[in-house]
Amino acid sequence: MKELQYLNKYFVKYKFHFLLGILFTIASQVFSLFTPKLVNKSITVVENFNKNGLSLETVKIELIKNILWIVGSTLIAGVLRFLMRQKLIVMSRHVEFDLKNEIFKHYEVLDQNFYKRNRTGDLMNRISEDVAKVRQYVGPAVMYTINTFISFIIVIIYMYNVSPRLTLYAILPLPILAYIIFRLSKEINKRSTIFQQYLSKVFSFTQEIFSGIRVVKAYGLEKQYQKNLEEIAVGSKTKSMDLAGVQSLFGPLMIGLIGISNLIVIYFGGMMYIDGSIKSIGTIAEFILYVNMLTWPVASIGWVSSLVQEAEASQKRINEFLKIEPEIKNKSEKQTNIQGEIEFSNVTFTYDDTDITALQNISFKVKKGETLAILGKTGSGKSSILSLITRMYDIKQGSITIDGKNIDEVNLSDLRNSIGIVPQDSFLFSDTIKNNIKFGKEDATDEEVINAAKNAVVHNNIMNFNLKYETVLGERGITLSGGQKQRVAIARAIIKDPKILLFDDCLSAVDTETEEQILHNLLTISKGKTTIIVSHRISSAKNADKIIIIDEGQIIQEGSHNQLVNREGYYAELYAKQLSEKELN
Repeated sequence: MKELQYLNKYFVKYKFHFLLGILFTIASQVFSLFTPKLVNKSITVVENFNKNGLSLETVKIELIKNILWIVGSTLIAGVLRFLMRQKLIVMSRHVEFDLKNEIFKHYEVLDQNFYKRNRTGDLMNRISEDVAKVRQYVGPAVMYTINTFISFIIVIIYMYNVSPRLTLYAILPLPILAYIIFRLSKEINKRSTIFQQYLSKVFSFTQEIFSGIRVVKAYGLEKQYQKNLEEIAVGSKTKSMDLAGVQSLFGPLMIGLIGISNLIVIYFGGMMYIDGSIKSIGTIAEFILYVNMLTWPVASIGWVSSLVQEAEASQKRINEFLKIEPEIKNKSEKQTNIQGEIEFSNVTFTYDDTDITALQNISFKVKKGETLAILGKTGSGKSSILSLITRMYDIKQGSITIDGKNIDEVNLSDLRNSIGIVPQDSFLFSDTIKNNIKFGKEDATDEEVINAAKNAVVHNNIMNFNLKYETVLGERGITLSGGQKQRVAIARAIIKDPKILLFDDCLSAVDTETEEQILHNLLTISKGKTTIIVSHRISSAKNADKIIIIDEGQIIQEGSHNQLVNREGYYAELYAKQLSEKELN
């Protein structure tokens, strides 16, 4: 139960639901216990009819009165039980809601390295399946545990008041029950943990295949991946069956032990009636009803124990992630007014997960309102520079300053809110085109959305769709072409009107003519904004105030377009090559 202690804060938060649930449970049990007493009383009346010569009319009246009391108390107990469920089960739904939000919020603050180490399917499993298991503990498990505990106390007290000796006989199987629960619970916890791990594998595999379904189909690998899924699913099924096999032992064992208690009550009760220790056969009937009232609570012990062990295993998996501290932390709560000056001084950066040194001793400065273009081969470290500016990673060597202040001393929220970035892989949400553009500015007007789309040269494409800006995109923007996705992403960045604009090779899927239009528009849009353009094309870089060339993480050339084109080296060679390709086309 150590891992489940994390949930205690929720029991405190919803203490009124919890306490009222307990109160209704006690009240419902009290009213439920009227029935055995009334049955005993009714049987005794019938016995006395023969022994004491009561009139038939008197017996009838007494029986009808008892029946009415039984019906009334049962109805009241039913209403109270309904109210008990309303409080305790509703509480569990509140906890489920809060826990999912807490996990999601924690996912949001975790850094890039975390997402590189963990697969999406596993993350989804923990926030869905694992939280569902935990809810079963907070709701049904807690409710039936309270119900069982209160039932045992009240019923045993009632039984003891009727006959202490017969009570002792009736509870003889309980130590055996406790031992079985202890042994099976340990095994359930172990098998539940293994099953959840296999379930995460299934989630991860299917999520990955669905995301890359076009590639799978293009290569005709459907049967191969179906076979792979079957292998994983068989493993998951096997572990599920192992868990179910242990869980299935609980019910029969519990019911069997209750049956033994009934037999004990009938035998020893009968002997005690014969020797005069108990005065009425109604007492035996009352005891049998008491024992049977314990049938569901006792039977539920196994089920509840199973729920608790599964929840313990799931909460452990949840806690593993909740205990992870984000590597990127907001070290300044003070609001920062970003102007846009960026300076790298002797920055060396190595990715922790791969130990690849992406940048080596990089130094450059971009003043407020200037445009910097970064060119270089694939894998040279261009995108890493943008990741460091947005503080997706922190450096260990050198320094990065924003407006003269060390980047980790700048309020992280203010920093990222002041940046509009268009990444290499233009991710779009499965939402309308308008909402995807408004993602950069949620309160943007329709006019602002249209202007942003026009500046990104995607407006005409959007107007060709039947629903225009209300067109709902497929997952990850699959409805659009690569170039259209990039331009929608550009519109999303510029509508934000940020102090800093970062473009990471975001025109690679756009034709030359469209690129020229976008770049022309950006010249106007980026006035007064610090702009960094990462590209493979000279056309994207030539109008920049400063250009740097990176190769294997190092700056090998820097200067303006006119300076570099007249200087031997990578830039001049690339310019000549792309110029000849343009002439051929």
